[in-house]
Amino acid sequence: MKFENPAISLQNVTKTFGEHTVLNNLNFDIPKNKITTILGFSGAGKSTLLKHILGVIKPTSGKVIVLGQDLAELDEYQKREFRRNFGMLFQYAALFDSMTTIENVAFPLKEFSKLTLSEISEKSQHLLTAVGLKSESFNKLPSELSGGMRKRVGLARALALSPHIMLYDEPTTGLDPITTKMVNDLIVETAEVNKENGLTTVIISHDVRATLEISDYVAFLDRGRIVEYLPVDQFKKSEHPLVKEFLRL
Repeated sequence: MKFENPAISLQNVTKTFGEHTVLNNLNFDIPKNKITTILGFSGAGKSTLLKHILGVIKPTSGKVIVLGQDLAELDEYQKREFRRNFGMLFQYAALFDSMTTIENVAFPLKEFSKLTLSEISEKSQHLLTAVGLKSESFNKLPSELSGGMRKRVGLARALALSPHIMLYDEPTTGLDPITTKMVNDLIVETAEVNKENGLTTVIISHDVRATLEISDYVAFLDRGRIVEYLPVDQFKKSEHPLVKEFLRL
C-alpha cells in the first residue's frame, strides 16, 4: 500500500544475516497522522523491521525513508540527532531503576534540550499529568509503581521531545486485561491529542483484539514479507489464510 508523502517508506528492503533472510524485499508505506499496527507470529521479523525504522541497523539492500530522509545518507552523529523525531515505548517501559518517576521523564530533556532546570521540572510534571499520573507518584522509583503506571511513565518520557513518530514495541505484553485496556486507551488518546502536530503511531504487536480496536491500518508480516496490508475494517474481513488463522487465535 502506497501513500502520498508517507511518514515512513520501505523500498525493496531486504535484510540477511548470513544465509538467513529476515526481511524479504519489503515495499510499503506508513501514513502520517494515523495508527498503523504491524502484526505477525514470533520470528516474523517485526523487531528487525522496527530497528530498521529507527536506523539502528542497515538493510542489506533497499532504502528506508523516514520523514523524507534516507537513513543511509546519515552518519552516526546525524542519526543520533535524527532519532529525536522518535518516541519509543519499550515492551517493559525500560525505565532507569535508580531514577524517580520525574527524573526518568526529565532525562531526555536534560540530554537534548536547552531548557532550564525549572522549565524541565515544569514540563516533566505536565507530561506525567497528561498521561494520568498523580503528583504523589512523581518521586517514586519504578520498583514502587505498578506495571500500568510504569507504562505511563515510559510514555511520558517518550513524548518529552515532542516526537513526530511514536513507536510501541508490544505495549501490552505481560499486562492484565484491565491494564491492557488502559494502555490501549492511552495510545489512542496520545494519538488524538497530538493529531494537530501530525503524530504518526506505529505499533509492533501480536495482540489481535487491541489491534482491531485501535488501529487505522494493519500490516501482517510473515517470514519477512508483508502478506496483507489494509485499513482495519477491511483487514478484519481478510481472506488470506494466515491472517484468518491469526485472527481466530
